[in-house]
Order: sequence, then structure tokens, then C-alpha cells
Amino acid sequence: MEKAKMFLVRYAEIGTKGKNRYVFEDILCKRIRSRLKPLGEFDVRRDFGRIYIEALSDYDYDEAVERLTKIFGIVGLCPVTVSDELTYESIRKAVIDHFESTFAEDGFDFSFKVHTRRINKDFPMNSMEIDMEIGHDLLEKYESEGLHVDVHKPDIMVEVELRGEKGYVYSKILPGPGGLPVGTNGKAMSLLSGGIDSPVATYMVAKRGVEMEAVYFNSPPYTSARALEKVQKLGTIVAQYSGPIKMYVVNFTDVQLAIYDNCPHDQLTIIMKRYFFRMAADLAKRDDCQAIVTGESIGQVSSQTMQSLAVIDDAVDTPVFRPVIGMDKQEIVEYSQKIGTFETSIEPYEDCCTIFVDKHPVTKPKLYAIEKSEKRLEGIIEPLYQKALESAEVVILK
Repeated sequence: MEKAKMFLVRYAEIGTKGKNRYVFEDILCKRIRSRLKPLGEFDVRRDFGRIYIEALSDYDYDEAVERLTKIFGIVGLCPVTVSDELTYESIRKAVIDHFESTFAEDGFDFSFKVHTRRINKDFPMNSMEIDMEIGHDLLEKYESEGLHVDVHKPDIMVEVELRGEKGYVYSKILPGPGGLPVGTNGKAMSLLSGGIDSPVATYMVAKRGVEMEAVYFNSPPYTSARALEKVQKLGTIVAQYSGPIKMYVVNFTDVQLAIYDNCPHDQLTIIMKRYFFRMAADLAKRDDCQAIVTGESIGQVSSQTMQSLAVIDDAVDTPVFRPVIGMDKQEIVEYSQKIGTFETSIEPYEDCCTIFVDKHPVTKPKLYAIEKSEKRLEGIIEPLYQKALESAEVVILK
């Protein structure tokens, strides 16, 4: 297949935004330009409910498609053949060129239908007349090779759009992730770990147009450098969709040991997570993030019962989003396979949550009991907490 010089970007939800639609379109165009910048020179422009990407230099087609089909806001990417001018002969030539470059390699034994959108009403033929003439010309050229018409359930829909002084022809839709362009709905701080759930949760919130940052709690020497590498790899996979993710790596060892030495062991996970949330909230406020994101699902483990989640949330006043809260493990696994994080998530490198778990953790904690235990940390944990925050390393995942 000859690589296309132009793509048509299809979106869905953006089209419902009324008078604000141009804001979403402009941000989507910005994301597209940023993603394609390393690959060559491209012109990205809006045109009455359409976004076009035109290659102005040589480029890697496969890499461009790979990048574009991972941008939130895009539901479909259509390689386009453009007519030189707005005449029937020029449009006919564009359609034939499109068929040759798109289908010649696999043959023409399939059904088709032509659908024309005549945005430029000055064109002398109406949409139905164009459909009929183009269909006739295609059959005349390819019917002997198996091409045939099916107006009800065609294998291929040949789309012809007449806009301005040109005709645009496309027939394939390469699926994108949908959602809204990142940057249209604020910013959030994700608690990213090496498990299956948190990368999925991060992806899901980013898909709603939210710019993502992340925090990872590292506990050397109890966790290895490979555990950190695993989390960075997971964040990089998600960043292929969300754009660059600023991740804080917090050395949590001293805070964790203080909790371990001074608090009841059946409460360790709850108290530890309350400090996770406190640190995440402080980092979120520092960077103007409006929410915390976690991968918790009701009842999945002892610290994710309704009672546990309520006690953990009480530690902060920042909103907490849990996009996988109602999903079972298999659903989350399937989602992780879809976005490409699963194989990395199951690599055998432990994080600090799993190492300090008690054999019989409390499943229905009482807030007053947890707060009473945390009082044992007064005068001990404050300097450790501040040191952990101030020494946090920043990594940009992209």
C-alpha cells in the first residue's frame, strides 16, 4: 500500500460540545502536532467539523499511524486521497488512485458502496449522481476482478467529500481510543504501582481529557531497582496515550518503618495508605492537580472494603477518583491487555504494599482506632514525612 499523504481525523464526543467544540478541536490539533513532530513536517488543520493531517515531508507511515491511533479524542483515522481540483474527472482519478494504492495488493474481490457528501454546493452534480457515476466507473474498471455493489451491507464504504476546491476520498477507518483530548479537563495525581489496576485507572481518567501526573512510593532496600523500572515502564506505556507523565518517586522506607515499629500490625496497610494519600495530596496541591486517582476495586483485598476505603479517604480533603471501583479482576485484566500494560504488570517485582502486609489485616477498620494508632507517630513521623516529600525524584515518562 502506498503511504497516504493525508489523513482525516474522526471524532465523536467532541462533536457534541456545541459552541465550545472549537476549544476541544484546537487542543486535539495541538496533541496531534506534538505527537507527530519527531516524524517530519505536517500541516494539521480544522475545517468545518473535520480535522485534516497533511504530510509535507517524507515520514514513517507505520509509526505515524501507531502514534495517531493512541491519541485520546480520535475515534478513527482515515488515510485520504485528494483530488487536484474540483472537477468530476479529477475526483474520478482520485478514487481510482485510492483503490490502486489501498486494495491492489489484496485484490478487488469485495463489495462496495459510494457515499458522497457535497459540502461545496456549487459542484454541478448532486450527491446521488456522483455516487452512481463513481460506482459505474469502479465497476467498469474492476468488476472483472470481483468487485461488486452491495448498498445494504458493503464490505467497503467509499466516502467522497467535496469541500472547498478539492475532493477527499477515503475508505478505511483505523480505530482510535476515543475519549477527550488530554488537557481539556484539568489535572490529576495518580498513585501508580507495579500492579495491574493502577495503570488501567490512570489510562481511564486520562481518556476523559485529564492531564496525568503520578507518584510511586519506593522502599529500598525492601524493593529492588527492577520494581521501579517496572513502574516506569508501565507509566511509559500509558504515556503513549496520555502524553508525557510527570512522576514523583518518593523514598518511603523511613516513613514505612516508623509505622511498622509504632502501630498495630493488623492496621499497617490502612495507616500506610493514609500516608500515601497525604503525600499524594500534598504533591497534587503543589502542581495544581484537582484529584487523586487510584486503582482500587471494592472488596478486591482487605484494604479495599467499603469501611477501609472510607477510613483511607478521611486522611485527605482532595477528591479521590477510582475508575475501576466496580470492575472485577478479570475485567481489569482484559482492559490492561487491551492497552498493553498486562505483560509488564505481571512481572515478578514486589512493591512496598505487598512486603509489609500483615497475615491477618483488619478489614473493617474504625476511624477512631486508626487515629488513635497514628497518635503514636506524633513527634516521630513528621520529619521523616517532610524529608520524603522534599527528596522526591521527578521522572518524565514519555
